[in-house]
Amino acid sequence: MRKGLLMTDLLEQIAGIVGGQGLLTGEDVSGRAADFMGFTHVQARAIVRPASTAELSAVMKLCHAAGQAVVPAGGYTGLVHGADCQPADIQISLERMRAIEALDPVGRTMTVGAGCPVQTVQEAAAGAGLKFAVDWGARGTATIGGGISTNAGGNSVVRYGMMRDNVLGIEAVLADGTVISAMNSLLKNNAAYDLKQLFIGTEGTLGIVTRAVLKLHSAPLSTNTAMLALDSFEAVQALFVHAGKRLGAMLTSFEVMWNSFYQLIAIDTGDHNAPLPGGHGYYVIVEASGTDQERDAELFETVLGEALEQGIAADAVVASSKAQADQIWAIRDDIKTLSIRTMPAVTFDVSLPIVAMDGYVRQLEESARAAFGETMKLVVFGHIGDGNLHIILGAQPFAADTRHRIEELVYTALVPHRGSISAEHGIGLEKRDWLQITRSPEELALMRQLKAAMDPMNILNPGKVLAQEAK
Repeated sequence: MRKGLLMTDLLEQIAGIVGGQGLLTGEDVSGRAADFMGFTHVQARAIVRPASTAELSAVMKLCHAAGQAVVPAGGYTGLVHGADCQPADIQISLERMRAIEALDPVGRTMTVGAGCPVQTVQEAAAGAGLKFAVDWGARGTATIGGGISTNAGGNSVVRYGMMRDNVLGIEAVLADGTVISAMNSLLKNNAAYDLKQLFIGTEGTLGIVTRAVLKLHSAPLSTNTAMLALDSFEAVQALFVHAGKRLGAMLTSFEVMWNSFYQLIAIDTGDHNAPLPGGHGYYVIVEASGTDQERDAELFETVLGEALEQGIAADAVVASSKAQADQIWAIRDDIKTLSIRTMPAVTFDVSLPIVAMDGYVRQLEESARAAFGETMKLVVFGHIGDGNLHIILGAQPFAADTRHRIEELVYTALVPHRGSISAEHGIGLEKRDWLQITRSPEELALMRQLKAAMDPMNILNPGKVLAQEAK
């Protein structure tokens, strides 16, 4: 912080802007969880909760003048420590900016505050016969602003794309308090630079998103869900091709759980009614949505029957109700239990070509066993339809050097496949030092130029995404 302006003076000025409800200090800060499991607590000096873009703009002008670092925070469902605070930081929470401001059922758009939970948006869209299609397990806690800042993906990317594909306009506050209001609601707007892209997936390092215009879709009139058991990854690939050809644009989700995941969550815990017996190599959730329930259900069952007849799938179960479909998805979405049952371990979110996945996982298992012996534990699952694997890898004894070696094994094995160290969770602190694995020196240099131009004092989420260069 710049000399001459004490923290107490700054906080008093901020309180004058956001009011008593807008500023938290002391135990109101330290008592707040800083991760979705509640293992850590916020370390910031204060939490500022603006109620409008104008309030945040005024706060940022003060922080910029003082050289005060700020860290934006959403629903704390991220997994890369992208919202971690230092004790001298001010956290910016948009939890008071959660309104659904407008819903256009004809143009199929919704205008919301960045603090609005994803599930709230989904429910509001559904009430109008529409669908907000970006969806993941933490929907009830995750916020729209957090999803935008990390370019979240989730379970329906194979059909609807990631957050970037479902955001039409954005309002954001820059480091110096400047408001960029690019609240476009048009599907077609090619008027020079698309400035919203500066704030999607950049994790609050270039600006803080306060409002957004979201793209909605017509709500499907039919949804059909099934789980299939397969005995080889070649069969998984064949099923994906078969389902894509026969279901076409109806194919909404294609999720794969290696047996290591299914056995642990669906069988061993006893928390779920396993729809299929264990022992198969892979378990696939296929979901399709369309416009005619009777016709679509008949086609869906025909496609699955063909997969069984052709020997692609070894077993299958089709959900006969929404409750049964929810039970199937509950297995895939039980990340909290997975985290508890696999600790201590490192969680990864990588992407690579589907055809390379089997070889990659086999190589990783072999190298990890060679490095750690029988203490190694590996769990794999993911959004295979869009090339995204989630990996949990642990070993004993678990220490800093163990963690580094695990990261090295996972990330360096991506290089021959031109994969990415982050498919949908962002970079934060956890992946920052490995970014050069999948970004060229020229790309990194341009990123640093953008950061320097938009945040020359480095007060926006400092230290995240890009490592600071030695001077």
